[in-house]
Amino acid sequence: MRKYETIYILQPDLSEDEIKVIADKVQDVIASYKGDFQRLEDWGVRKLAYPIRKFARGRYLYLRYNGGREMIAELERRLRLDEKVLRYQSVNITDQPEKPAVEKKAPVAESEAVESDVTAEETASE
Repeated sequence: MRKYETIYILQPDLSEDEIKVIADKVQDVIASYKGDFQRLEDWGVRKLAYPIRKFARGRYLYLRYNGGREMIAELERRLRLDEKVLRYQSVNITDQPEKPAVEKKAPVAESEAVESDVTAEETASE
């Protein structure tokens, strides 16, 4: 199973019951395709970068789950058909790179650098 996250934007004037109905539909799709639902976060109403269907604001919801390609296709199809959904975007996060370990080079102490220069000069003069 692959890991996915979907962010979808709903109309800002929806009641809590209407938002819950849409969230339940999304969770039903995940359950029907034997996906693993992990979390649903309501990010609240935010200003949009540009008006969408004459709405300047939208209610953002974040969804994280595991599943397959068929499930994503069905989920996006249902979101596209719902008039209350302004926008959505699903992203595969399975192969996200972890934070790279920063390798620090050990600083060369001045005394070691001076000693290596001195030995190089000694061998050159001999």
